[in-house]
Amino acid sequence: MKLTCYVIDDEPLAVSLLESYVKKTPFLALEGTFNSAIHALTAISDHPVDILFLDIQMPELNGLEFSRIVGGETRIIFTTAFERYAADSYKVNALDYLLKPISYPDFLTAANKALQWFEMTRKNTIQADGTAIPVKEEIESIFVKTEYKLIQIALNKILYIEGLKDYVKIYTEDDNHPVLSLMSMKTMEEMLPSKNFIRVHRSYIVQAQKIKVIERNRIVFGKTYIPISDNYKPRFMEFLSQRSLLPKGKDSL
Repeated sequence: MKLTCYVIDDEPLAVSLLESYVKKTPFLALEGTFNSAIHALTAISDHPVDILFLDIQMPELNGLEFSRIVGGETRIIFTTAFERYAADSYKVNALDYLLKPISYPDFLTAANKALQWFEMTRKNTIQADGTAIPVKEEIESIFVKTEYKLIQIALNKILYIEGLKDYVKIYTEDDNHPVLSLMSMKTMEEMLPSKNFIRVHRSYIVQAQKIKVIERNRIVFGKTYIPISDNYKPRFMEFLSQRSLLPKGKDSL
């Protein structure tokens, strides 16, 4: 798979460095470089790319503001000299965060994470007219970053995921302690196959096949009670109706 990308940074030296990194990474294809987010607006609108290597501190329109304009098909890797922006970058669903000065090993780690993301979430399916469309792939595991390392988690071992501010906690049946990762719930939800995982609350995603007991609008996992919120209940009930023998019209939990 070849991933297209733009580099956006108001520092010419930073642009040159990232451009050199992209060019020596076989699975990346540089589509253009920009010295401001304003100049990149037309390009990203007319010609979307897979990845943006995007600086945060820029005049007129900063990287965080620009990221909210970019379409969901483009993933963002932030580049900045200020570590305090790390949490903010995950709030806007960034794929990764690189702290300047950026070494090539760190750049390659982030690029590989992007490659893995696209390989997990889509494959090329050819239509009758010869064009390719992205289709979600079935995956058996995910990689998450925790404590400066990537770990692989088998999907069939996950019980539920809890959102906690800028982090997620992944609870598995093999470990008493959850895996903590700096990631948004939206990113996690997009990564998981929807036929197995369902969001039941703004702070919780559960794996359907691991549910054993539901009572009083709560899902019971041992001594843990996960609330089913009113906002997510209709979708959850529809999800259950396809997998249960509940009488029609009976939506009480």
